[in-house]
Amino acid sequence: MKIILTAVNAKYIHSNLAVYTLQASAEKAGVFPEIREFTINQSKDSMLRSLFLARADVVCVSCYIWNISIVEDLITEYHKISPKTKIWLGGPEVSYHAEEMLEQYPFLAGIMKGEGEVTFREIAVYYQNQENGMEGKTLEEIHGITYRDADGAVKSNPWRPVMDLSEVDFPYANLKKFENRIIYYESSRGCPFSCSYCLSSIDKRLRFRNLDLVKKELAFFLEQKVPQVKFVDRTFNCKKDHAMAIWKFIAEHDNGVTNFHFEIAADLITEEELELLNTLRPGLVQLEIGVQSTNERTIKEIRRTMKFSEVARIVSEVRSGGNIHQHLDLIAGLPYEDMESFHRSFNDVYALRPQQLQLGFLKVLKGSYMEEKAVEYQLVFQERPPFEVLSTKWLSYEDVIRLKGIEEMVEVHYNSGQFVHTMERLEPVFGDAFSMYDALRAYYEAHGLDQVNHSRIGRYEILWAFLTEYLEKYLRESKKSSLESFGESLVGSADGWQEEFREALTYDLYLRENVKNRPAFAGEETVEKRIAAAFYEREESEHQYLKSGYEGRDRRQMRKMTHLERIGGKLLLFDYQNRDALCNQARVTAVEGL
Repeated sequence: MKIILTAVNAKYIHSNLAVYTLQASAEKAGVFPEIREFTINQSKDSMLRSLFLARADVVCVSCYIWNISIVEDLITEYHKISPKTKIWLGGPEVSYHAEEMLEQYPFLAGIMKGEGEVTFREIAVYYQNQENGMEGKTLEEIHGITYRDADGAVKSNPWRPVMDLSEVDFPYANLKKFENRIIYYESSRGCPFSCSYCLSSIDKRLRFRNLDLVKKELAFFLEQKVPQVKFVDRTFNCKKDHAMAIWKFIAEHDNGVTNFHFEIAADLITEEELELLNTLRPGLVQLEIGVQSTNERTIKEIRRTMKFSEVARIVSEVRSGGNIHQHLDLIAGLPYEDMESFHRSFNDVYALRPQQLQLGFLKVLKGSYMEEKAVEYQLVFQERPPFEVLSTKWLSYEDVIRLKGIEEMVEVHYNSGQFVHTMERLEPVFGDAFSMYDALRAYYEAHGLDQVNHSRIGRYEILWAFLTEYLEKYLRESKKSSLESFGESLVGSADGWQEEFREALTYDLYLRENVKNRPAFAGEETVEKRIAAAFYEREESEHQYLKSGYEGRDRRQMRKMTHLERIGGKLLLFDYQNRDALCNQARVTAVEGL
């Protein structure tokens, strides 16, 4: 009996925790399924070929919102070429409309609903027993499935009671197959909150994995020096003692390499937790915080319990420590959030200056409370996954298109970390951050740049073109007083803005990019050859500025690994061997004596 667990991941660096956990569970019962992982970027033909050549008797596919369309196409074609193979689906995208899926795809053997560890193990044993002529549980006796009986009729068995999370088998005994990939880890299941847009709110049975077991497993990751462990707990810090114990453990056993990612509710963070977090090595921990909106009416309507003032305080205190990467989320398309309201929400969150600001769009998930309110909210959304909002009672489709453009500009000019200082200087021109990114969106669309892929360096050139065209044309002609005010505060005169931005953009460029071919916007070299030669000659013998990472390097090698630039009258050294752990920027030092 050959059973295959299949996952279609969003990226190669991702791994599917579910299929590996199911595999470990089945192996306890003496069944040894194989795993086939693909990505959404692979061709369906290559996936189909891989599955066909596996010659499986049973194929079980993990289904999520980001892969369900591909999965549906894949299983349709796979059944044509392997009609005798039993096909099962599982995961959140099929659990809540299992009967509908079986009616839609008459070749499906069944759907595993909810938690799958025990369910899959019993199904795997069932098929193995069938092959070996042995007795055991029938499909009628297996909880947590909707299936097709021998006569083709669709039958739904009761949902399986939730399991003790400490009984879930550890799937990472062999880390070789996870090389260069993110490790996903689960220390709790369920969610204490009831956010109307989220399926996690359906499962109120919050459970925690035994802490001794968690520490043992985390110690294994640390010993193996895996690059990143991403906790999939829906609200990691909902139980203070649990969160504190884990944070203390990774702090005490820090290997200097591994990063841990946690999704938290910021307003639940206590002063004791803050104190601990502020002591951690830069880069050891990163926090993802779902804000979604700062509109109080919106927050209440979606059944959240967040106080934004408290979130802002905590985020600011964490940021002041300078050691933790923060990722904040907003959702467009929520009830009572029109363009004006979202404008305010965006600026509120942007002002906190997280390392990442994700602008997402409401997905009306099947089985969620938001789906129940679709008529009342006048939600128009995609018929196919990801069921993303197209318009609402408060937001037109034109508004959604506009916000999509702003989202892209935020990804390019903020989340990339490429333009930190340029954007800080540009923001006062427009009055606020939202208006700034909106202007960039309009520029990209007007010049046909929004439908084209651009290189990293090309983005700098485009931003420079925007600066020269937009600021000269519109601010000098239409908003002259605004420009004069801006010029007086930052550059001394309105006519001096161009050099100010040239320096800011050049500074941003060399903070991230060790480019040796100078782009046109940066102008002529600012450091004379004799000055550069004298600096590297001195460093070769003295190592005054270039120490860690430069042991045994000669002047030629050090020159390739660094950059010298004169900005604002100062000679600056950009050190690419010693980058900031949070933002990957080069370390910058002012050079004296040259």
